[in-house]
Amino acid sequence: MSRARPLARVAQAALAALLLGGCVYYNGMYNAKRLAGSARKAEREGRTFEANNLWGQVITRAESLVVRHPHSKYVEEALTLKGIALARLGQCPDAVTPLARVSAFVVEGETGEEAALTLGRCQLELGDPVAADLAFSHVVESADPARRRDARLYRARALRQLGRPEQAILALEGIGGPKASEERLLSLGAAGREAETLALADSVLAVNDSVRTWDSVLTIVGRHSPATASALVDHLGSRGALPVEIRARRLYQDGERLGASDPTRALDRFRRAARIGGGTDPGDRASLQLIRRDLARTRAPSELSSIADSLGRLAAAGRSATQEARALRQAVIAVRAAADSSGTMAGQGDLRLFLAAESARDSLLAPALAAGLFRQVVETWPDSPYAPKALLAGRVLDPEWGEAMRPLLEERYASSPYLAILRGEDATGYRELEDSLQTYAFSTEAERRRPAAPGVRRPGSPRTPAPGEPVIIRNPRNQRPDPSRGLEP
Repeated sequence: MSRARPLARVAQAALAALLLGGCVYYNGMYNAKRLAGSARKAEREGRTFEANNLWGQVITRAESLVVRHPHSKYVEEALTLKGIALARLGQCPDAVTPLARVSAFVVEGETGEEAALTLGRCQLELGDPVAADLAFSHVVESADPARRRDARLYRARALRQLGRPEQAILALEGIGGPKASEERLLSLGAAGREAETLALADSVLAVNDSVRTWDSVLTIVGRHSPATASALVDHLGSRGALPVEIRARRLYQDGERLGASDPTRALDRFRRAARIGGGTDPGDRASLQLIRRDLARTRAPSELSSIADSLGRLAAAGRSATQEARALRQAVIAVRAAADSSGTMAGQGDLRLFLAAESARDSLLAPALAAGLFRQVVETWPDSPYAPKALLAGRVLDPEWGEAMRPLLEERYASSPYLAILRGEDATGYRELEDSLQTYAFSTEAERRRPAAPGVRRPGSPRTPAPGEPVIIRNPRNQRPDPSRGLEP
């Protein structure tokens, strides 16, 4: 009997400890859920600061429960509450881990559905509409009308982002309210249903005419359907008096969106933006686009003078296009100067002209002008070691001329290192020619940026070769060539 009593007391103590432990972690879970309920109530009543404080306490309680009782049956629910709280505090990257780890969908009831919605919204925010769609699909049939509505609304957004706007429109059927109308507008626009988009735009405008909101709508719709976004730009422009800068900006952005699909309409947009927005940043940007289009059509160096003048006026305006206009103007002037000073009597004229052709092609984006300059290298400097390189570059831009020059390429320039490279043969002298060209490009750029005093010859300057003499320039003082030039054949 004396031994039985101590054993009984030990058993009773163990049972009490077990019950007490269970009571502790049950109370911990109860308190975490109570705090979460208070936080939701504070949110509904607009007490944001208090709600954030309560959500912070939820995180602390949930973490404490998981650390102290890692094998408790409440661990999954505690992690779910922690994930919800983190998301409410704007910490979606941290919230996804606990929500995804416990698979929020196995947590039953209100907490489980709220967790699924929270996980889906976070996945949308983090740019993963596939995972978001999966999360929302578990709540779209919820018995709770509010959660069911939210799940369908957010799932429509995920479907639209996945490029399935027609399914998004179906998901929104029967849902009213401003948010649903805006999402429906975006989905209709993404689906290219222009007439329905414009009709719905009027009702949405009556509720929300915020410039910022509509700029976002145009951007989102424009990603999927530039034509619908363009029609919406006109529709918005016809309603009331918009500030000049906003109208010009929308027209300019519309032109950028239409560039690939409808270049004619894009050009018209840039012209209207430049005309309407004269003296504004978007107006200058539109003018710069028009100048670039003029450059793309330029065929002769003589046409560059008027373009340089236009760029000079933009550069002097002191607005957002100034830096780009100034850099482009410098490139235009350099190409014009090189083309004008590259006759047969000019020292290193073949190198200067070839580099001008490259600049016209790569910096000015003027393929017709570049083709003419490459052709001029071949015609003016036929004995230059760079003539076959110019011919190879020119025939890409002007295939008809390149085909006519094929016999010249195969006969006169058959031994050129550039042809050897194309044939996959050993190209003796190729590296030396490319080093010379790059070194000349480097020294020319340095000269342009640091002009010498009149009549002063800098040390290390190469001598002027005799007319027609091939030029091989060694790299003075081991200066590094301009890394932007590739060693292209």
